[in-house]
Amino acid sequence: MPAAVRAALRWLRARAENVAVGLLAVMFLSFMLQIVSRYVFNSPIGWTLEVCLTMWLWLVFWTSAFCLEDRDHVRFDMLYLMANRRLRRVFALVTAVAIAGGILAALPATLDYITFYKIKKSATLRIRLDIVFSVYAIFAVAVIVQYGLRAWNLLRGRDLDDEADLRPT
Repeated sequence: MPAAVRAALRWLRARAENVAVGLLAVMFLSFMLQIVSRYVFNSPIGWTLEVCLTMWLWLVFWTSAFCLEDRDHVRFDMLYLMANRRLRRVFALVTAVAIAGGILAALPATLDYITFYKIKKSATLRIRLDIVFSVYAIFAVAVIVQYGLRAWNLLRGRDLDDEADLRPT
């Protein structure tokens, strides 16, 4: 991968991590505000729970899509690790195609479901639910691209353990 592309990807990843930090900060501050208002002033604030839940939803999908390395995800790899290198490549390729293909196949229905929620709003803050759940569409597209690239690179003979095909290090 050219150095300029690597540098651009590193910069984008750092910005994705900045977004994740912001989401976590908003969630933490909202949580602390709820604790103080409930236990110090004996006056709970309803919207803080909704903010925490929304930030948690966004944090999980955002970081899974843009901040975690492939090796950071939970894997069931006993058979994979016992296999020889050639069979590992087959396993990795089948897995990449299955993940990208499955999410791609579900994407139209997923987008339809998310856009359906434009008619509903959250209970307290009255935020349209299609905006709240839109992070899943971002996640789905990112996973399709990542595993599509992984499958492409595996077909081209790239090293199985080379994470550079998914994200810069």
